[in-house]
Amino acid sequence: MLLDGRRTLITGASSGIGKATAIRFGAEGASVCVNYYADPEKPDADAVCAAIDPSGKRAFAFQADVGDEQQVTAMVAAVVERFGGIDVLVNNAGIEKQVATLEMPLDLWNAVLRTNLTGAFLCLREAGKHMAAAKSGVIVNMSSVHEFIPWPGFAHYCASKGGLKLLTQTVARELAPLGIRCVNVAPGAIATPINTFVLDDPEAKHTVEEEIPLGRFGQPEEIAGAVAWLASDQGDYVTGTTLVVDGGMSTYPKFI
Repeated sequence: MLLDGRRTLITGASSGIGKATAIRFGAEGASVCVNYYADPEKPDADAVCAAIDPSGKRAFAFQADVGDEQQVTAMVAAVVERFGGIDVLVNNAGIEKQVATLEMPLDLWNAVLRTNLTGAFLCLREAGKHMAAAKSGVIVNMSSVHEFIPWPGFAHYCASKGGLKLLTQTVARELAPLGIRCVNVAPGAIATPINTFVLDDPEAKHTVEEEIPLGRFGQPEEIAGAVAWLASDQGDYVTGTTLVVDGGMSTYPKFI
C-alpha cells in the first residue's frame, strides 16, 4: 500500500475531492483526520470516516474553520494526539462564488482568500512544525488550473490559487532541508458539488467539455490518485512544483 501507516490530515474532506482523497488514503493504509467546516457537514464527515475504517481506529472527524488560527492549532494538536504525529497534510478546503470584479464586495474577496490561501498557510505552518521536528513530511496543496488560467468572474479565486502556487514553491525551498516536501495539485474541471452550477446546466457543461481535449469532466477519484502518489515514497523526488490533472484543459484546445 502506498501510504501504509501514514498519519494524515485532509481539510474539506466531507465531500468532493477531499472525500475521495480521504477514502483513497484510507485504502492505501493511512490514518486520516477528516476535517469539515459546518455542523450540517458532520454526518457526511462521519460517513467518510466509516468508509475508511468502521472500527474508528484509523479515522476521525474534526470540525474546524481553516481560516481561524486557534481552530487550526487545535485541529493539528488533535491529530498529533490521536495518531502520535502527522506525516501528510492535504490542504483541500476551498470556496468560490462567481461575481464580476467591479461588483465584488470586500467581504466576499476576504472570505475566499481567508479559506483558500490563509487557511492553507495556517494548516501548513502548524503541521509543518511537527514535521520539522520529525525531519519528515509531505504537504499537498490543492490548487487549480486557475493558478495560471484567468477566469472572468472569479478574480478572488484565481488570486488565491496564484498565491498558493508561490506559497508552495517558497515553502518547498524553506522546508526541503528539513526533509519536508511541498507540492501543488491543480485539478481542471472536476465533477464535484462546487461545480454543480455547471454540471446541472447542459449548455454550460457542454461549453466546458469543449475546452477539454479528453472531452469530459474529471472525477474526484482521479485527483485522489494523483495526491496519493505524490504523498507516497514513489513521489519522493517531487517538490516545489504543480502536478496538473486537467484532461488537457491547459493546452487551450480552442485557441488557433
